[in-house]
Amino acid sequence: MTAAARTGRVGRLRGLAGTGVLATLAAMVVTTVAAALARAVGVDFEVPAGGEAIPLPGFAVVTGFFSVVGVVIAVALLRWSPRPAERFLWTAVSLTAISLVPPLVCGANAATVVTLVGLHLVAAAVLVPAVTWRLRARAD
Repeated sequence: MTAAARTGRVGRLRGLAGTGVLATLAAMVVTTVAAALARAVGVDFEVPAGGEAIPLPGFAVVTGFFSVVGVVIAVALLRWSPRPAERFLWTAVSLTAISLVPPLVCGANAATVVTLVGLHLVAAAVLVPAVTWRLRARAD
């Protein structure tokens, strides 16, 4: 591999990582603010399995963790897939769909379930397009 090719690959990975970090932070903020607004209008976020309400910082932590997992998947696909943007989009949509199952089966009240599903979709709506765009921009 030539030095130029190696430098180009490092640049693409750094660009993707930077976009991923910014999108992760944005998803964390948007999800936490949306959860705070939902709590302000009466959603209790009580999940019967734990018996306690989900704390607001918990939304940021979980969103951040799974967003970073998504960015790591994107980096791996950029490195090893001939079509990273398409593969990432399909993977992210599939994982988002799977992430909707726990809220639906947790036994919480309807307001909590609907809000949790919405928060999953909000986080995905922030992260997935940004990372997919970056992967497409770097495929040229």
